[in-house]
Amino acid sequence: MGKTITKKESRFLSLTIAGCGILLIGSGLVMTNTTPETIIKHNYSVAVTEQKVAQAKTNEIKLKAMELEINNPMSLDIKDYIENVDQIETSVLKALKLDTSLVNINQAGTYTYTISYKKKKYNGTFTIKEKELPKVDLTLKNLSLEKGAALSTNVSTYIVEELTDEVRNNIILNLRDVNTAQPGEYQYTVTYNNRLYTGKIWIYEKQTTVITPNTPTTDENTTTQPETPASEGTTTP
Repeated sequence: MGKTITKKESRFLSLTIAGCGILLIGSGLVMTNTTPETIIKHNYSVAVTEQKVAQAKTNEIKLKAMELEINNPMSLDIKDYIENVDQIETSVLKALKLDTSLVNINQAGTYTYTISYKKKKYNGTFTIKEKELPKVDLTLKNLSLEKGAALSTNVSTYIVEELTDEVRNNIILNLRDVNTAQPGEYQYTVTYNNRLYTGKIWIYEKQTTVITPNTPTTDENTTTQPETPASEGTTTP
């Protein structure tokens, strides 16, 4: 039968084994576990979602500088007049009032429109622009007219190029400095698309032909042929 270890001997044996372990570590010997480690890999997926942050609504109203071509219809939608319409509370938009009574769409110029909210008023500018006309370079005629002749009011009389109705209707002809009752050189002007053109008109006095009778020599019934009249003024290109 084996010998039974007493408690004292057991304590001594434990201390001896612990001391041997310290000596082994101190001497550089390392006891390793020869059992291979099992490495477990876990794959994690992270989903990133975009979160939209709602913009804070405001009661501040910013008006647009409006523009419109002459004789075109004007918008009555109040949203078309507000720069920051997406930032304004819906209840505020519904309470706004638009006043365009001072804007004349039939007359070019700069006007004021108003948007009211409760007791506060906001003023904006509304520009009515002239219609954009075709770009045309005009060439004026230099004319010669007999004294006392009537001046034509047809603009085509004074312009070399063929004109469309749109161009013709937007030409301003100025003949006020031309005096057909007094021979001389005068200037006239044509204005188109904010450009001024200048031409000349000569007023001349018609020359009369003087017939001088010749003294008859052999036949008293011989008549004298009148001189050929001088040529009247012509149009100078």
